[in-house]
Amino acid sequence: MKAPAAPVVRTVISRGLLFLGLWLVLMPSLKPADLAVGLFATVAATWTSVHLMPPEVGYVRLLPLLAFVPHFLWQSVLAGVDVARRAMSPRMPLKTGFVVCPVSLPPGLARNDFVSIMSLMPGSLPVAETADAVVYHCLDTDQPLAKTMAKEEQRLLKALVVVEQGG
Repeated sequence: MKAPAAPVVRTVISRGLLFLGLWLVLMPSLKPADLAVGLFATVAATWTSVHLMPPEVGYVRLLPLLAFVPHFLWQSVLAGVDVARRAMSPRMPLKTGFVVCPVSLPPGLARNDFVSIMSLMPGSLPVAETADAVVYHCLDTDQPLAKTMAKEEQRLLKALVVVEQGG
């Protein structure tokens, strides 16, 4: 299924505005020569971005993504404290091993984003994947990692719009 034209145009415009905003932050000048260079750099960056990551693969909803960030940061702190407790206390049991976590995201950019974000959570590390799952090495296989990852995937899916690729 091909992506609708409106989301593609919206994605291209959004990327262009973000690149222009970045230029204005880095070069806070409204001189005509600086703006001309900034517009050229914006067009070049947007063109490169569109060719390296085509809009047809999906897009991000900014507000749900911003809502995901505090949750992710809090979960990272909690997981980091848990790892530190386990490292500092010899009495805390470690039951290392591998856990297979089913995912609904198809292999590709969206799944890579999810796995990359989840790899930042202490205590679990993605080590392999199949067509419908990601394999994590974790410090405690008694923890409900698969259930937790499924919840995190659903939270992230509120921010990601994945367009099915097909022919």
